Amino acid sequence: MGLSDHVRLGVVTRWVTPELVAGVLEKCRVRDKKPGALPAGFMVYFTLALALFQQDSYDDVAEQLVGSVPELSACIPNKSSSFTRARGRLGPLVLEAVFQELVSPLAPVGLEGSFYHGMRLAAVDGFVLDAPDTKVNRAAFGGPTKNGQSAGFPQVRVVTLTECGTHAQIDAAVGGFNGGERELAITLVGSAAGMLVVMDRNFPGVALWKAYLEAGSHLLLRARSPVAHRPVEHLADGTYLARMNLAGQKGAHPGGVLVRVIEYRIDGGEMVRLLTDLLDPVEYPAAELAALYRERWEAESAFRQIKTFQRGPAEVLRSGDPALVRQEVWAHLTVHHCLTRVVMQLADDNGIDPDRVSFVKVLKHTRRSVVRQCADTPTKIKKFLAVMAAKVHRKLDNGTRRLREADRHLKRPDSKYSSKLSYRINTRDRQPTRRVEPKVITLHPGIVH
Repeated sequence: MGLSDHVRLGVVTRWVTPELVAGVLEKCRVRDKKPGALPAGFMVYFTLALALFQQDSYDDVAEQLVGSVPELSACIPNKSSSFTRARGRLGPLVLEAVFQELVSPLAPVGLEGSFYHGMRLAAVDGFVLDAPDTKVNRAAFGGPTKNGQSAGFPQVRVVTLTECGTHAQIDAAVGGFNGGERELAITLVGSAAGMLVVMDRNFPGVALWKAYLEAGSHLLLRARSPVAHRPVEHLADGTYLARMNLAGQKGAHPGGVLVRVIEYRIDGGEMVRLLTDLLDPVEYPAAELAALYRERWEAESAFRQIKTFQRGPAEVLRSGDPALVRQEVWAHLTVHHCLTRVVMQLADDNGIDPDRVSFVKVLKHTRRSVVRQCADTPTKIKKFLAVMAAKVHRKLDNGTRRLREADRHLKRPDSKYSSKLSYRINTRDRQPTRRVEPKVITLHPGIVH
């Protein structure tokens, strides 16, 4: 037990320090009741390591952590149930508290795509993760259904407040598949004060709108065509003011809110409608806000880093108990935030945009720092980061991000034997990711930018 106190999580230890772990355990009142091989402090690092090495088994992850310490590598429990019980004693609140202690906006003033009129730019969006198909997970989280029957895995829903310029999670909420993204998004308002928050068309609603504005945030939301579609006042730039009412209510109901509606097309495609509380068309031009909405997709890029690279494509979480599923999700969010901090430090040290730093390479080198236990002190961490900087810096002729696009398609059909024509067409005709010219935004009623 004494030696396990010296186990660290490589470069991640720079932010998840032993002092932070001890403070969180004390705050959550989690104490070791008796000496054992798996104390609470070790289990915090072990649970984070489970997220860092998602594809490995319990004993393999333990070996990654302590393999360089001969005295400990001989004491790894043989049964995975020992780790499961230790995770149960730790509970989900400790990892959530670690996440909340760590997260903060990371973008420095002046970073492209991070600020608008002095407001930090953030996006609220959500994603789901597959959990093992146990009865308790199904009851706690729910999951997709087909013809009234359960289909696929139970799914845990995660909604985050993501900084657009850095992919850093500023806050997050965890719920079940059967819960709504909008309700989880409302719980994040306390962390969005002073920010311009961008959301997609699943989120507009009076309750959410009022909650964010009362918290001191500003909003830029995409909306479906029936929402706030009746102009109250036309503005000089072609935008208009309208009222967004409570669901199912027509007319100017007193419970509604006044919004500014911006309509535009991209390359002559479908009409896009944005709602914002930034009502002044002179101070906040419609063309600028229309061009700004695309920054919402940075949240999707952050989700891809978590789901595809960090967790592994199509991987199912390892926990059969709802409390441990939540613990695992908070561990993934914590690890991703630390990896984003590594990216930001490397970008800052090299004077480049963080988009030019490979997240995958940072992930791989962070894993190596754990296996080698070569970054367990501040001095060693600094040295390891210096070595990493030389390997992850993409040597490009220019530091700007290339304009690229890829076709959207159904990646995981209901069945590999699916006869859906749309799936066959989408797969066969899908084109690879390609470079494109800048998009042309045409504001309604026909102003091109």
